[in-house]
Amino acid sequence: MQIYLDYSATTPTRPEAIALMQKVLAEQWGNPSSLHAWGQQAATLLERARVQVARLLNAPPETIVFTSGGTESNNLAVMGVARNYTTPQHMIISSVEHSAITEPVQLLEQWGWQVTRLNVDSSGRVNPIALQAALRPNTVLVSIIYGQSEVGTIQPIAQLSQMVRDQGALFHTDAVQVAGRLSLNVQQLPIDLLSLSSHKLYGPQGAGALYVRPGVELVPLLSGGGQESKLRSGTQAMPAIAGFGMAAELAVQEMAIEAPRLLQLRERLFDLLADAPGLVPTGDRWNRLPHHLSFSLHNADGETLNGKTLVRQMNLAGIGISAGSACHSGKLVPSPILVAMGYSDRLAKSGIRLTLGRDTTLADIDWTAMVLKQVLARLTPQPVLLRV
Repeated sequence: MQIYLDYSATTPTRPEAIALMQKVLAEQWGNPSSLHAWGQQAATLLERARVQVARLLNAPPETIVFTSGGTESNNLAVMGVARNYTTPQHMIISSVEHSAITEPVQLLEQWGWQVTRLNVDSSGRVNPIALQAALRPNTVLVSIIYGQSEVGTIQPIAQLSQMVRDQGALFHTDAVQVAGRLSLNVQQLPIDLLSLSSHKLYGPQGAGALYVRPGVELVPLLSGGGQESKLRSGTQAMPAIAGFGMAAELAVQEMAIEAPRLLQLRERLFDLLADAPGLVPTGDRWNRLPHHLSFSLHNADGETLNGKTLVRQMNLAGIGISAGSACHSGKLVPSPILVAMGYSDRLAKSGIRLTLGRDTTLADIDWTAMVLKQVLARLTPQPVLLRV
């Protein structure tokens, strides 16, 4: 029995998207910048996909800039704003951002920028009071992840973004894990920049988008032909973008049914694992992505029993989950997200994540719970009884 529970890492491409991509490769392969019939056919397809992705956010199509994925979108948001300034300014991020935010920000610090990293509570949530206190007259951008990929916590984005808007700074959010799972409406949310990724919502890998509110000025990362409103030069990857558009359209159609279904499965799995030895939920239990569960192993020693060990054992049982910690040069490194949430290095090496998706069934949930508890029972050190 094979059960895939790592949908936050990537999702299988939908058959509808694959079929469209094959058609584009075979029949609609023109360059959308060309003026002849072949090019204009591709241009029509490009703008259709832009409309489809825009509907995910209730946004005007012209605000969607296609990129290669969430990482490029995040980099374009951060560096695109920063490059507007000839002298370093101030920027705010949370301490639980994706590396596609933290690493560009580290580069800006080397260039003299001031950066405030907001602490989070034990559930991974940013305190709006802390954000208010961190805002300065020279704050030009605040970037707060919408739904944290490792622990599933959803931030109070509406409140946070309004604070930033009132201050006159720009607000960016990495919504890669949220889009297609929860409703997003940039007509109601005071968000200036928002990142998306195709392969997180059953589109192909290699495509993404950045929403850019009208009036927001960015300096592009790439120079060249001036595609995507001069914000992302390079001939558009039409098969991937078309697949992204198809996946976005279907996500909009199905979200009202799929999100509650995933939430119900998530809660069942949480309940079934409530008595699993040493398994303690991480993140905010209720302000949480509907498809997401995460835990730390409180009886783990951090070396022989950790998140990576559990991932390997579950894989041997035919179940795909993921660990939050990273392995560099053979040495297990604590998860920076769990460390930021106040976990010790030992516990920060023991994080695991199970994320559900379109193909997840009730039987999958029940089987996973049984197998995970069996694996934990086998791996957990048992007390030694001394005979007298």
